[in-house]
Amino acid sequence: MDRHINPPEFLAAQREKKASQAEKAARYPEEPVRDVLGFLLQHARLAKWQRQILQIIRDEAYYFAPQGQTKIMNEGWATYWHTKLMTKHILTDSEVIDYADHHSGTVAQRPGQLNPYKLGVELYRHIERRWDRGQFGKDWLDCTDPRERKAWDTGAMLGRDKLFEVRRTHNDITFLDTFLTPEFCREQGFFTTKFDKKADEWVVDSREFADVKKQLLQMLASRGTPRIYVYDANFANRGELLLTHEHEGLDIQLDWASVTLANLAALWGRPVHLETLLEGKPIRMSHDGSEVTREEVR
Repeated sequence: MDRHINPPEFLAAQREKKASQAEKAARYPEEPVRDVLGFLLQHARLAKWQRQILQIIRDEAYYFAPQGQTKIMNEGWATYWHTKLMTKHILTDSEVIDYADHHSGTVAQRPGQLNPYKLGVELYRHIERRWDRGQFGKDWLDCTDPRERKAWDTGAMLGRDKLFEVRRTHNDITFLDTFLTPEFCREQGFFTTKFDKKADEWVVDSREFADVKKQLLQMLASRGTPRIYVYDANFANRGELLLTHEHEGLDIQLDWASVTLANLAALWGRPVHLETLLEGKPIRMSHDGSEVTREEVR
């Protein structure tokens, strides 16, 4: 009856569970920690002045984090009203050209860069036009005729009210997720890019709405910074710090990672390691306080 009482697959799962628990018990923290600066403040051997400076940097980062979540909305909102006030209420006809010349630099969309002023103000204007023309609700969503959609205008004139509602209730991610449309992406000429190794240059990858929207939301989810976790503060049982990178489709910038590891090694007082993917292969970058090395992880 032993095979029925203790099935081999059950025993294998129990052994794997015990091994995992033993591994967690042998390292700290037991679970990966996202707050790297907070972990250093708690566990690194820092001088008082070092701890104070690190605390200031961490506090400032937390202060600006909410603003980073509404950067596109904030910049777009300021640009929308700045333009409206200057061109409709403040400037004379002779001054508008000078203003437009100066303002064009603010909303210029440079190749390979996302301008939050440009994206924000254009999406606000897109929303205002849609709600002024009644391009919302079930009837609008059910309409599949491109000509009918283009000519759609119920005279609702609800654009301004909708803008204030959006401003009160959304952040950048929900702003784009809710109001980005295929029509808007076509108007703005959005596309995704990829690096062509053979040509040694960035090339257009896709103009499909789903691909554009996915890439924009991924960028906003991490706000352009990689997700790094403290995985083991006693790596190899030598008191070394092991960090892991949650790879989300984009490789980290090796030069920035090297500088960051050097600074962490100086604060931790022992070698620091970072495990990530580079061109699809797992690697470990290490800094021993004097130089950075890189090796494949098997």
